[in-house]
Amino acid sequence: MPKSFTHLWGKVIDFNNLYFAFRAASSGKRYRWEALKFKSNLEENLIILQNELEWDMYKPEPYRQFYVYEPKKRLISAPTFRDRVVHHALCQIIEPIFEKIFIYETFACREGKGTLAAVLHAQKCASIARQKWGDFYILKCDIKSFFPSVDQDILKGIIRRYISDKRVMDLFDVIIRSYESPDQDGKGIPIGALTSQIGANIVLTPFDHWIKEDNHVKLYARYMDDFVIMHKDKEYLWELLCKIENYLHDELKMNLNPKTGIFPEKNGIDFCGYRIWATHLLPRKATIKRAKKRLRKMARNYEKDPGTFIRTKASLMSFFGYMRHCQGWRTTKSTLEKIVFKPGKPLQK
Repeated sequence: MPKSFTHLWGKVIDFNNLYFAFRAASSGKRYRWEALKFKSNLEENLIILQNELEWDMYKPEPYRQFYVYEPKKRLISAPTFRDRVVHHALCQIIEPIFEKIFIYETFACREGKGTLAAVLHAQKCASIARQKWGDFYILKCDIKSFFPSVDQDILKGIIRRYISDKRVMDLFDVIIRSYESPDQDGKGIPIGALTSQIGANIVLTPFDHWIKEDNHVKLYARYMDDFVIMHKDKEYLWELLCKIENYLHDELKMNLNPKTGIFPEKNGIDFCGYRIWATHLLPRKATIKRAKKRLRKMARNYEKDPGTFIRTKASLMSFFGYMRHCQGWRTTKSTLEKIVFKPGKPLQK
């Protein structure tokens, strides 16, 4: 049995923990209206929040919901600033506990990890496979509708294996129940909440250990619900894929995306926004296509209104940051030489 942690509640509602939670929630959002309003009466707001938590009076406010369309249509459910403070206060205490049980090969929403670390690890795995076997195959999987398909009872059951503090689990229950999924069937965690990010890692942790320890998979990388496995034997990967489908369905009530498949190494590994080979990285074609479309639009807006300069510059820097990690200088040149950022006359007041 894993070690179960108790006596965590006092740490969660400790005033200093709530204060640092406020600072974490403010990161990148300190000038937004909600954050400024909360900060204007900071000590009182934190004390009110502390009392609500202590006396079981805390109730999450409705999420602000909207859609994003890149790279695909997704419903974002953003908690209010006040609720973000609570989420950070909770995660600051429980995240170190779960960090100890996460395997090395999972990279999403972890300090010192991230998409680039995931890409470099996948490339390292490809290099090892290349040296060991020469030609090899990649099993590329992702889970269908991952966040909406997370079974809330299964997630809470996994958390309870490691946390036996009743009041901490009660707060988890309150936060999880506050999200009303479209199906209303006890499934789903909101995209956009910090608790969902750590919850997504937690719910797939038993799968990670099953892959590594029960199936002895060596060359493995996972970023959220997207994962790759490399092996010389194509038949072995087809058998493993069947076992993966059964495990996810039976143990986690999840299904793989139909795009899941097995591909030869010569095609590259499509993972975390790049195409990966043992010797080099290239940008994804779909990413470049979206970037061109976005930059053309921003160039038109910049010509109409030079006041968009800061936003335009931020988008360009983001594009350069993405491209500098791969062998994409020709793509960068061909993309930008067709787009002219020419400032127009300022709009008249």
